[in-house]
Amino acid sequence: MNKATTSQQAEMLRKMIEIRRFEEEVKRLYRAKEITGAIHLYIGQEAVAVGACSALRDDDFATSTHRPHGHCIAKVGDLPRTMAEMMGRETGLSGGFGGSMHQFCKEKGFLGGNGIVGGGMGIALGAAFSAQRRGTDQVTVCFFSDGASNQGVLSECLNLAALWKLPVIFLCENNRYAATTSVVQSTSTEDIAPRAEPYAIPWDICDGNAVLEVRQCVGKAVARARGGGGATFIEAKTYRVEPHCGIIADTRDEEELSLWMSPERDPIHRFEHLLLQEGALSEKEIQDVHAAVEADLESAIAFARGSSPPPLELITGRRYDVGVQPADTAESASSPAVTGSSRSLSYADAICEAQREEMERDETVFVIGEDVDIEGGVFKLTRGLLEAFGPERVVGTPISEEAFCGLAVGAAMAGLRPVVEIMYIDFILMAMDPIINQMAKIGFMSGGQFSMPVTIRAQAGAGTVEGAQHSQSFEAWFAHTPGFKVVMPGTAYDAKGLLRSAIRDDGPVLVIENRLLFYEKEDVPEGEWLVPIGQAEVVREGTDVTVVALGYTRRKALAAAESLEGTISVEVVDPRTIVPLDMATIGESVRKTGRLLVVHEAPTRNGFGAEIVRRVIDECFDYLDSPPRVLGGANVPAPFSPSLEQACIPQVDTIVTAIHTVYP
Repeated sequence: MNKATTSQQAEMLRKMIEIRRFEEEVKRLYRAKEITGAIHLYIGQEAVAVGACSALRDDDFATSTHRPHGHCIAKVGDLPRTMAEMMGRETGLSGGFGGSMHQFCKEKGFLGGNGIVGGGMGIALGAAFSAQRRGTDQVTVCFFSDGASNQGVLSECLNLAALWKLPVIFLCENNRYAATTSVVQSTSTEDIAPRAEPYAIPWDICDGNAVLEVRQCVGKAVARARGGGGATFIEAKTYRVEPHCGIIADTRDEEELSLWMSPERDPIHRFEHLLLQEGALSEKEIQDVHAAVEADLESAIAFARGSSPPPLELITGRRYDVGVQPADTAESASSPAVTGSSRSLSYADAICEAQREEMERDETVFVIGEDVDIEGGVFKLTRGLLEAFGPERVVGTPISEEAFCGLAVGAAMAGLRPVVEIMYIDFILMAMDPIINQMAKIGFMSGGQFSMPVTIRAQAGAGTVEGAQHSQSFEAWFAHTPGFKVVMPGTAYDAKGLLRSAIRDDGPVLVIENRLLFYEKEDVPEGEWLVPIGQAEVVREGTDVTVVALGYTRRKALAAAESLEGTISVEVVDPRTIVPLDMATIGESVRKTGRLLVVHEAPTRNGFGAEIVRRVIDECFDYLDSPPRVLGGANVPAPFSPSLEQACIPQVDTIVTAIHTVYP
């Protein structure tokens, strides 16, 4: 990288002083209780943020950590809105929804701080992936700490970055402490950067307290990435002067602190001395920089103090509540008219067709997951897509769920629309951080700056004799997570119509598919049509009992209802979507029949059936003629023995028996 000009050096000094003084004022305001919550100060590390970001363009991306203020000021440069976010004001960078750890700025490519250690790694990977796929020369810098370097997600992300030559720079700020644990206690080697070597990623180590050295080191990596050379790993040796966060006492040695705070090591003092020594700036000019920062900071604090908190209506109005019934909005109250003829199509083929048609309709849609590019995957649910769209949009991955789910988050933030296949829903547990902590929350934490159009397809359920770790039903877990929509198509028609709606949705949607349905066929229309998310279906009309059946149990409930024809009139309702839940349809049925049975394969205890019963009691209690009941799976792991497995999940005869208990 070219040597920094005098004006660039002056700007870098100003940025470093801004960060230092901002953090000092945050510390003061925190003690005065004007700023609350957890704060993680960046004092002592200013040269890393400023040196790195000075090597970036405005349209480049950066991901940060739980200590994001310095990175944010260096990349975004908006003191008033950054301070307003610290105070939880609606004028803040994230509208007051993110606070200290979750500052975002879409227009400057700042993809947010992250309260999860290592949480930004996959997001950085996704932003770089998006740039590569869109054909731009944008680069992503992923800031993380020595503590995060010991997490497995780093290994997964390094491997993917190397495989695909992604334009990403992994910048480890080795500030010598993870919370209160010294790097000497947590890390087996003196240097962290050489960990990139086994992945064939170039690495470098720089003095993180020397801003020009950081700029030069990152600049080389940026040039390499822009030129198509792929990733670089940089370790910046620095020091965190303040304790881990505002509520934790500092247990470090006073002599060590004094050494790192000395003028010889302090990054600002060192840089000022260098500028004076080289004649780049005079003492008066440096004093003027300090004075200008003080004025700007005073103005920023006044701006934040004068701003209002976010209006309560943003929560009570349910802007961020994906549980709002779609029928509440005119746009999603009905689906486009079905056009074209119908033909017999399997559930699996319906899934393939939905993905193919959405990829044809929208070039930002891509499919990613294990084996999706090899003969359509294990269950042939992406069959034909590679031939139609090529490896740029049908992306097979290593077994790295945390990395490629994190990649999906970053790719969505940077303009793409991922469809992620999780081979078995049991494997989704390997990626709970990017899914639950990132995917479901970033739209909210960023104050609505980022949409999150990610569809996750996962195969679930028992009955295929695959044992306890390949037969689970997790829908209630995700239904309990604010920010997620959860759909459970029980037919080929719904599999296609709901998947298309999910891919078009601007928020994260989990589509749970049942393997027992993959080869079941039915008539599925051709042409442009959707099944709206949040619209239940009355599958069979009746007058005596309402049976709400989720997913595959729809078929068993129908068989049970038919066996009782002439004795008990059973109405079968398939929610199709459990978040948002169509309580209007379920409630109308219960008010008609006066009785309710909910059936699902997941264990009865804390299953989603309990939520349906709760809603019915809240909204339809006066219409109930008997206590509602849930028939779910046994509260045991799925056994391997076929006979035991069948005994652990609802069957037609057990549904019939349960119907008799609510309609004796």
